[in-house]
Amino acid sequence: MCGIVGVVSHREVAQVIYDSLLVLQHRGQDSAGIVVCDGSKLNLRKANGQVSDVFHTRHMRELTGTMGIGHVRYPTAGCSSSAEAQPFYVNSPYGITLAHNGNLTNVERLKSELYQSDLRHINTESDSEVLLNVFAHELHSCGGLKLTPDQIFTAVTETHKRIEGAYAVVAMLTGKGLVGFRDPHGIRPVVYGKRETRNGCEYMISSESVALQTSGFDLIGDLQPGEAVFIDIDGNIHQQQCAASSELNPCIFEYVYLARPDSIIDDIYVYKARLRMGVKLARKILKQMPQHDIDVVIPIPDTSRPAAIELAYHLGVKFREGFIKNRYIGRTFIMPGQQMRKKSVRRKLNPIDIEFKGKNVLLVDDSIVRGTTSKQIIQMARETGAKKVYIASAAPPVRYPNVYGIDMPAASELVAHDRNEAEIAEYIGADWLIYQDIDDLIDAVQKGNRGIRSFDCSCFDGKYVTKTVDTDYLDKIKSLRNDSAKDKSDEQLNVVGMELHNNA
Repeated sequence: MCGIVGVVSHREVAQVIYDSLLVLQHRGQDSAGIVVCDGSKLNLRKANGQVSDVFHTRHMRELTGTMGIGHVRYPTAGCSSSAEAQPFYVNSPYGITLAHNGNLTNVERLKSELYQSDLRHINTESDSEVLLNVFAHELHSCGGLKLTPDQIFTAVTETHKRIEGAYAVVAMLTGKGLVGFRDPHGIRPVVYGKRETRNGCEYMISSESVALQTSGFDLIGDLQPGEAVFIDIDGNIHQQQCAASSELNPCIFEYVYLARPDSIIDDIYVYKARLRMGVKLARKILKQMPQHDIDVVIPIPDTSRPAAIELAYHLGVKFREGFIKNRYIGRTFIMPGQQMRKKSVRRKLNPIDIEFKGKNVLLVDDSIVRGTTSKQIIQMARETGAKKVYIASAAPPVRYPNVYGIDMPAASELVAHDRNEAEIAEYIGADWLIYQDIDDLIDAVQKGNRGIRSFDCSCFDGKYVTKTVDTDYLDKIKSLRNDSAKDKSDEQLNVVGMELHNNA
């Protein structure tokens, strides 16, 4: 899960890209980067940290140019090295910079091909650098000095043939224009829009529509699965379907948790989808506990709030804010390592005791992944005086790893893996636990766009839409992404950091 943005304009674009990354910060807090094209020169700034930490006034002054791309990242393999901050750059052909959201599932084979056949060197462990070099090689094979839109689309077509997995991409061709493309399943979101000015149209490509809206761009639409768009430096837009076959299978977890509620993804309002999740969940509760004794519904902020509001209304129960969130703490779900997550929960949330004392409380969360956060929050509710603590998940049990860019790697680390609902409730300390049914979740999201026939629900049902994910691959990412690997990576980074500090 990362955030990407690209802008083509007649004016300086660094500030617009910076503002867009701020509203995409929820998609990644590990690193941030911006590269801007000023004629034939590229100006780049990227580093570990959140957007406001990476870019200071002195950096923004150096980011001059009328076309650029930006990226916010969180690592899916436990690596927080600044070497993997994006955008990535390759000099041949033309000078290409690229930012990517998603995850490639055939990256080892691609690395071998790039070295042995394409004669290209990969310098990091990032699949985004692999993707960049594949695209660069294909562009070199079909392009000339006078690059045409058709040649660009041919390169995207050949790239689709070679890579597998989930990818939403924005790439900048120095002095020529901006390219955006999406995988043939449309797993990760990418939208584009325009803004009218006195000097002509400006265009933006972004992970979510909220980035367009906050900068005054009008949403044109989503890039379709397998589709590519090329916007040249003069503001001319070209589009083409570049995949031999395609079918929209967006990741349903975007609507559950990842995306901002004020975004529109594939013509579905995320906020409305979350409201419908609450209605579905309320109906299930009334079937299972028609004579329930719930006194109050409390969301676990922030993503569960829309579902909790509708759930409370349809149960006829009071909705109350019971936890105050420290907004300067990042998302615990995407922090690299279990120990860091454990330390962060109590720093992140503080309970309001009068909403818990002597009450039977129904906590509502968007999903329950590892169970670590739920366990601590339930304990906080009890310590604050709750009589009974129930918990409802707006999503089904997360039982399988996600391989398309979300940090859910090892099935053994998922609380729902090999446990039934009663066992999960006991593990996290709840008096009762209820999950959303997967059919209800799909219907709640699909109602916003009935044209979508299926979603990627792999973390719930174990069915991978790319059909190329096997046991060997799952074992490999388990070894790379489990918590022990992340903790080891964190220790190594701490040692490096201490050495740098001592040598400074």
